[in-house]
Amino acid sequence: QVQLVESGGGLVQAGGSLRLSCTASRIMFVISDMGWYRQAPGKQRELVASITRAGNTNYPDSVKGRFTISRDNAKNTVYLQMNSLKLEDTAVYYCNTDPVFSTYWGQGTQVTVSS
Repeated sequence: QVQLVESGGGLVQAGGSLRLSCTASRIMFVISDMGWYRQAPGKQRELVASITRAGNTNYPDSVKGRFTISRDNAKNTVYLQMNSLKLEDTAVYYCNTDPVFSTYWGQGTQVTVSS
């Protein structure tokens, strides 16, 4: 059974930090790399962090140096530590496999950065 449950979002001032968590199905964790995605109003969903099963990470320039993805394979959980948050980080954040191979998405968690 496919399962993705995100949590940890909230309202934070610019420059602040948040830590997101996502618990996934065991099968997803075992067979796939994982990623954090975000979708801002009126924009397409984008990948903001990815981590391989071996723990190698990758980030786009927009978040590099500010976001850190990690995974706990024993807990089937992937985390996203977000520091130095900017107004443009406001979005709904989702986790999923990387690449995405299913149409299933969790409910996401809202991150709102205020000035």
